[in-house]
Amino acid sequence: MKMKNFLIWLGCLYGAFAFSQNSLSGTLTDSNNKPIEYIIVEIPALQKGVVTDSVGKYRISNIPVGSYKVLFYAIGYDSQRSEITFDAGEKDLNLNIELKQRVIEIDEVIVSTPFHQLQNENIVKVNKVGLQSLEQQAAVSLSQGIDQIPGVTILSTGVGIGKPIIRGLSGNRVVVYAQGIRLENQQFGDEHGLGLSAAGLESVEVIKGPASLLYGSDALGGVLYFNPEKFGKKPLEVNLSSRYFGNTKGTATSAGAKVSNENLRFLARFSVQSHQDYLDGMGQSVFNTRFKTSDFKTGINYQNGTSNTSLRFNLNNAVLGIPEAGGIASSSRGKEFPYQEIITRTLSLEQRNHIGTLRLNTTFGYIINDRKEFEEELPSAALDMKLSTFTYDSKLYLPKNKALETVIGIQGLSQKNKNFGLESLIPNATISDFGIYAMTHYHGQKSDWQVGIRWDNRNLNSVSFEQDEVSIDGVSKNFQSFNASLGSKVILSEALILRTNFASGFRAPNLAELTSYGVHEGSNRFEIGSAALKPEQNVQTDLSLEGSYDHFRFTLDGFYNSFNNFIYLRPTGAQIEEENVYAYDQTKAKLYGGEISVHWHPHPLDWVHLESSFEFVIGKQSDGEPLPLIPANAFNNIIKFQLKDLSLFSNSAGFVGVNTVFKKSKVSAFETSSPGYALVNLGLNSTITLKKSSLSISIAVQNLMNRSYTAHLSRLKADGLFNIGRTMSLGVTWNW
Repeated sequence: MKMKNFLIWLGCLYGAFAFSQNSLSGTLTDSNNKPIEYIIVEIPALQKGVVTDSVGKYRISNIPVGSYKVLFYAIGYDSQRSEITFDAGEKDLNLNIELKQRVIEIDEVIVSTPFHQLQNENIVKVNKVGLQSLEQQAAVSLSQGIDQIPGVTILSTGVGIGKPIIRGLSGNRVVVYAQGIRLENQQFGDEHGLGLSAAGLESVEVIKGPASLLYGSDALGGVLYFNPEKFGKKPLEVNLSSRYFGNTKGTATSAGAKVSNENLRFLARFSVQSHQDYLDGMGQSVFNTRFKTSDFKTGINYQNGTSNTSLRFNLNNAVLGIPEAGGIASSSRGKEFPYQEIITRTLSLEQRNHIGTLRLNTTFGYIINDRKEFEEELPSAALDMKLSTFTYDSKLYLPKNKALETVIGIQGLSQKNKNFGLESLIPNATISDFGIYAMTHYHGQKSDWQVGIRWDNRNLNSVSFEQDEVSIDGVSKNFQSFNASLGSKVILSEALILRTNFASGFRAPNLAELTSYGVHEGSNRFEIGSAALKPEQNVQTDLSLEGSYDHFRFTLDGFYNSFNNFIYLRPTGAQIEEENVYAYDQTKAKLYGGEISVHWHPHPLDWVHLESSFEFVIGKQSDGEPLPLIPANAFNNIIKFQLKDLSLFSNSAGFVGVNTVFKKSKVSAFETSSPGYALVNLGLNSTITLKKSSLSISIAVQNLMNRSYTAHLSRLKADGLFNIGRTMSLGVTWNW
């Protein structure tokens, strides 16, 4: 009844809006007063944006009454923000902007934070990476690509299955957002990957610090926020791309189209990907690392003066081999036991409205995740789980009061898990979450402050089930928690910014931790859950120092994360079915570490950029024993260079990089140490500009020296299997 009343209330509000015909126009010039073309002008709150024409002019129409931030940004220039206000009545506001040239990368435009869209204005540090740049580095899958982001590591099962780890925390402690909604796909399992295709995704934003207040109680480790491709700005846009991977003889093909006018916009994209078993550095085929995916994304957007509605749908179908030692390798792409079939349907509705000086953003999501696992000796699916999740998130932005901005929100989900297979990994269950939060940002002359509070309630009910001839009782639990955050950004000088954040968090134990009883596939251990587990509680401190100069930029990011009731697997010393038994237990724990990043543009070598990053994480239990799944320290270096335009070729660039991973010797009870290794990567890309279209070509090689290595967080390490060897890819993209 409460939800019904809430929806009726929203509907009444949406019907009360008035239409406005305000517009914003102007000219963009550089420091020499010359007009600049191809500068992006965007009003994020309205999801409206244009690009300046050949004489630097722009115009945005149908702007409702209210106050807005306007962003101006492009590669090679300093990003800039301006604030505009439209009072009642029609008005055409003229705003001319002068942008300063900058050789270091643009200040990123961030979507995942509540108040600001430019990174240097945010309280919480966010890393943003374009997925096109990751694809151009020969990443076979999306998870392989994000593994290159400092502070993010992947728990991998071959190249087709990858689970994100942020600063040593994974599983339900890392929340993934796509299409603006929380993605739910049985995150508890080590072999349960992202369930996303890179096709139709524009970028990923990584929040490695306090994120629980805005993204739910589970986000103790952080958030991966995937931004879908934007709707078009031209009447018709067509895109075709194809990439070939030599190691797996794999192909990835995508086709998309966008149709747009002033008020209505539509897009659709279809992609397919297929790979054989990969070859390791010794030229040996690793059995059943093959995978196939097909993906369909579509969306429609309607906007008028006061309202903006976006409806998106994604259908993702993946057939993933589960690698095993001793299998007979072949060049087949067909299904081989054991394997998974996963179908994920994601529907999202985002509604943005302006009510006078108020702004209301509401997002609804519905996800159906069908996960099946097939084993040779069984007549049908051994595991067949259907997880259906309804999510909602509503934010009300109050009018800006001098130096204060405030947002109040509610957030929650309703979830059901059902089993239809011969076995049950987790029981039939229902879960409901409800959270309410408020956050305020204070703007000062030399410092900004942000404070937030949140209350959460999770209700979990499962039915009893039988596993390995043992009856597991049903669980009925209710968890509640109150959390808070405090952050600041201090401008130490024109070039230095210091960010400090303190936040508490809470995560209720998941179904696997509460009810497991059986052999966990691929882990070589018998796991036993405990219905007596308490919620995890953490307090995290984050410090970030950022320096930005004309030809040099650096960031120093550090964190300390203290846990009560940290849930982990403890070896009991017993054996069941000839497997070592591990029980879910709790302890106090701490994680600390950070990342150091440097970007140097050596003047006067305008065509060269040098980027380096070092990342480390230490995780310990209260008795000093290491926590599991802590990534090895890594030192990454890359040289990027721009080439002069030649004939038809423009925007030509390349890179040479060395990724160094250090030896990992301090490991948990069921892990083994891992030797260090270094991988050499290189690539080149260019664009051919035609009359009304462009053709982009890229070639890249990962692991150029064909090293035989095993990543510390590879689930194939226990079977003595190596990671993928030399991988060359060739990609072509046509835009019209």
